[in-house]
Amino acid sequence: MLKLYKRMMTWNIDRLAVGGCMNKRRRKVADIALKLFVEKGFQQTSIQDIIEQANISKGTFYNYFSNKNDCIAEILEELREDARQIRMKMQVGKDEKDRTVLIEQISILTRLNRERNLTTIFEAILNSNEVELKKLVLNHRIHEMEWLAGRFVDVYGEELKNFAFELSILFYGMMHYILFTMKITNSAQSIHRIVEVLLSYLEVIIPIMTEKGTTLIDPSSLHFLQARVERKMPSLQELLDLAKDLEENITFTTDQQDLYDTIVSELKRERIRKVVLQPLIKPFQQSFVQTEKEHEVNNFTNLLWYYLRVHY
Repeated sequence: MLKLYKRMMTWNIDRLAVGGCMNKRRRKVADIALKLFVEKGFQQTSIQDIIEQANISKGTFYNYFSNKNDCIAEILEELREDARQIRMKMQVGKDEKDRTVLIEQISILTRLNRERNLTTIFEAILNSNEVELKKLVLNHRIHEMEWLAGRFVDVYGEELKNFAFELSILFYGMMHYILFTMKITNSAQSIHRIVEVLLSYLEVIIPIMTEKGTTLIDPSSLHFLQARVERKMPSLQELLDLAKDLEENITFTTDQQDLYDTIVSELKRERIRKVVLQPLIKPFQQSFVQTEKEHEVNNFTNLLWYYLRVHY
C-alpha cells in the first residue's frame, strides 16, 4: 500500500511539473500573440502569423487555444493574476485601511496595462463587432470595479458599502478621461500622482454621499451588470427562490404584500403573462426606496425585468 501511495505521489508531482511547463509555453505563445496584436491590430493578425512568430506547429497552437479569442482570454487572465499577486504582496503585514497601500494597489493595473500596451487593444475591441471579445473585456472591467469597491469599504469603513460600487465607477471614469486628455495633450504625470489626486477628490464626495444616503446607481446593479455581460440568465426557479428569500427576511406592508403575492402568483403560472407582470415591478421596487431592504429588492426586480425582457 505504501509503495502504491509513493507511486501515486510521484505521478502527481510529474503531472504537475508537465502542467506547469505547458502553462509556461501557453503563456509564451499568448505573449507573442499580444505583441502581434499591438503591432498589427487584432483583426489584422492571423493565427498563421502567431504560429510563425512563435515557431510552433498549427497542432500545437490549437492544443493551447481554440482561436484568437482564447489568446485574449489568456492575456486578461494573466493580467488579473499578476495584479492580484502584486496587490496581495503589497498588503502583507499592512493595515487594510492604509490609504498609501490602496493607491499603490490601484496604480499597479494601470502600469501593467501600459507596459503591455493593452489599453489600445481593449478600446479597439469595445468598438468592434466582436461580441465574445467585448464580453471578456467588460468582464475584466467589472471584476476590477468590484475589487475597488471592496477596497473602498476596507479603507473607509463598512458604512460605505452601499456607495462603494458607484464610487468605483466615478473613480475609473475620472481616471479614464484624465489619461485620455494627458495622452492627446502630451502631458506627463506619474500614475501614483494621478491616483492619489483622484482619490482625494472622491474623499470630498464620500461625506456628501453618506450624508444624503442616495446614489445614482444601486449596488445591486453590479449583479445585474454581471448577468447581462456574462449572459447568465436567472432561471425561473432562481427568481422564485429570490422571492422566497425576500418574504422570509422582510416584513411587508399590506400594499407590498399584495404586489409580492401577485408577482409570485404570476411567476408560478404555466404561461407567464408579461402584460400583467411587468407593470407590477416598478411599484414593488419603489415601495422600498430608502429602506434597509432596498438593495435586496432591487436585485430581485432587476433580474426579474431582465428575465422578462429576454424570454417574452
